[in-house]
Amino acid sequence: MAWITLLIAGLLETAWAAGLKSLSENFRFSLIIATVALMLASLGALYWSMRTLPLGIAYPIWTGIGSVGSVVIGITVFKQNIGVLGIAGVACLIIGMVLISLETH
Repeated sequence: MAWITLLIAGLLETAWAAGLKSLSENFRFSLIIATVALMLASLGALYWSMRTLPLGIAYPIWTGIGSVGSVVIGITVFKQNIGVLGIAGVACLIIGMVLISLETH
């Protein structure tokens, strides 16, 4: 259950990062409220997962999911361009998260 909660926390981190980007392009008070709510939900889910998972595993994976998710949202929603080096960087993040997660087994 902790892993599922950690995945949700990472996806929520991606969502609030996208909210911040949207705010930078079109300021709306309702978007601030939604972004802050997503931040709090993400931190709450991270806290919940850390009740079981060690800090050195949960936190890097949370930020990694947020980082990879932000790149994907940047490309698909915000039309960000990414090159071969960017793709290699994302691949390194994913490999790193897999390797760190193996420490729990």
